Amino acid sequence: MTSLPRIQISQTRRFLVSENGEPFFWLADTAWELFHRLSLAEAQHYLEVRRQQGFNVIQAVILAELDGLHTPSANGRIPLCGDDPTRPNELYFQDVDAVIRLVAEKGLYVGLLPTWGDKVHGGLWGVGPVIFNPENARAYGKFLGERYKNDSNILWILGGDRPADGHENLWAAMAAGITEGLGFKPFMTYHPRGGTSSSTALHHADWLDMNMLQSGHCLVDGPNWDMIRADYEQRPTKPVLDGEPNYEHHPVDPYLRPWKPEYGRFDDYDARKQAYRAVFTGACGHTYGSHSVWQMWSPKHEPTTFASPAWDEAIYAPGARQMIHLKNLMLSHPYLTRIPTPNLLPDVNPPPTPVDNDDRINPLRAAHPAATRDSEGSYGLVYFPQAEQSLRVDLRPLTGRVKAQWFDPRNGRYHPAGEHPNEPLTFTSPIGGPDWVLVLEVLK
Repeated sequence: MTSLPRIQISQTRRFLVSENGEPFFWLADTAWELFHRLSLAEAQHYLEVRRQQGFNVIQAVILAELDGLHTPSANGRIPLCGDDPTRPNELYFQDVDAVIRLVAEKGLYVGLLPTWGDKVHGGLWGVGPVIFNPENARAYGKFLGERYKNDSNILWILGGDRPADGHENLWAAMAAGITEGLGFKPFMTYHPRGGTSSSTALHHADWLDMNMLQSGHCLVDGPNWDMIRADYEQRPTKPVLDGEPNYEHHPVDPYLRPWKPEYGRFDDYDARKQAYRAVFTGACGHTYGSHSVWQMWSPKHEPTTFASPAWDEAIYAPGARQMIHLKNLMLSHPYLTRIPTPNLLPDVNPPPTPVDNDDRINPLRAAHPAATRDSEGSYGLVYFPQAEQSLRVDLRPLTGRVKAQWFDPRNGRYHPAGEHPNEPLTFTSPIGGPDWVLVLEVLK
């Protein structure tokens, strides 16, 4: 069995680190239907591609969303006997074991959801059925903890696209069961419904180590930076990240109508904007997603919300290939002293939050930049979401004369932009792009 360092919270409680203290930048892919719809050979192919692309976390669900209790898995298994969480099907869980250990062999972590939220919270969407109560949730959690106590590559994610409000005791029971089965307190977070954060109901839960939000798939330029900032300012301090932003390939829903491809689909540029603005506002990492990959769609399945192309083509999409450049950029600078720095951009005000259908697409949000820097003043990073965008950047928080470079988030290449004194200056992003990162490093 491959053993990876366990992941924990940094001393500042802003970031994630390995148990040996190394920075861990969460770069995840949503593969919700991984255990349910892929064979082991297909999982091997998917995981190898994501490993090569630089991802380090795979978010997947044991009791899956798409009729995961009654539609058999790729190996012809269902997970529970009689929809009873206290009667797991050993053969199904042997298949789950094999995938979790394959993930570890690739040097990756599993963001493991014990169940999708429709098995806890009915009346919204999904076929459920609701099968959990606090008693069997604790028993199921204990079963999972005991089963996976030696799998160090698991990051536990409760929830599953549902609000926790009104079900706090049930999720606490499941968390307690997992902890009891493991014999120690593991890393845990919670995946909420679209447009919300785990902090709404669970910020003060002692089992919740990190807040996760879902900015969702409706808005173009949805203000996930506002959601990140709100959680960043919560007390007690906990790390935060966007665990489900707009998916590449997902139909856009600008008018709050049913998602339809004729309104267009989110592309790599949309995915990059949400990633860079979230991280520069204070997120400890980011989750990417493809609308085809989360559901592992192929023509043998009914598509959910106009899925296209098939998952084994979608895994090579531009946005998926480009996420590694964000991770590499962040880890190439002092990481654990990084802070969000809106004061690098003194003339920028937060754009308005959408309030009605007429404000679903807003040019102020499309152009909204974000900035981060080292608290020691050794570097700063500014995300320009548009080409030929001029911004006044206040370099005084940096500790000396700076070397400026333009970083291309599509390919990870740097382009020189001169040396400058640490004073307020105006920078204009290059043509092309459309988006760029201004990298400011203090000269030694």
